[in-house]
Amino acid sequence: MEMSVTREIARPADEVFDYLADVSNNPSWQKGMQSCEWTSEPPIRGGSTYSQLARFMGKNIKPSFVVTEFEPGRRIAIKTVESTFPIQVVRRVEPTGPDSCRVSAQIGGGPDKGVAKLLAPIMARVAQKSVDGDYDRLVELLESSSTSTPTENSPSE
Repeated sequence: MEMSVTREIARPADEVFDYLADVSNNPSWQKGMQSCEWTSEPPIRGGSTYSQLARFMGKNIKPSFVVTEFEPGRRIAIKTVESTFPIQVVRRVEPTGPDSCRVSAQIGGGPDKGVAKLLAPIMARVAQKSVDGDYDRLVELLESSSTSTPTENSPSE
């Protein structure tokens, strides 16, 4: 399964990147995300780890992730290290002006065995719709917070 999404956000690129890089913010914009917490100490860097609890297609999933690449202010790549639904995600933030940016994400992976693998084509459509909705929520959330980003505890500080 391969998916991608791109959104324009009327917020400074550094603020948007800091918000995206702090995974504890994920439940505020990703549907089905119940919790997400760092399992390694700050600051965020390649090798940082976190776990989450989410609900996808009616099932609870509890994957663990590792940050595989971290380019402050520009790019973060993650992959599952423990999951029944292995994925890799690369998020980029590019400035398009002093108070605007473009966020893009490439997501790959999916079920690797069993019935879920057989249902992958259907799951891909559901997942793309979910990802599009998540990034629409991200835009709405960040653009409605015009004075500051809605986080106080970024591990990149």
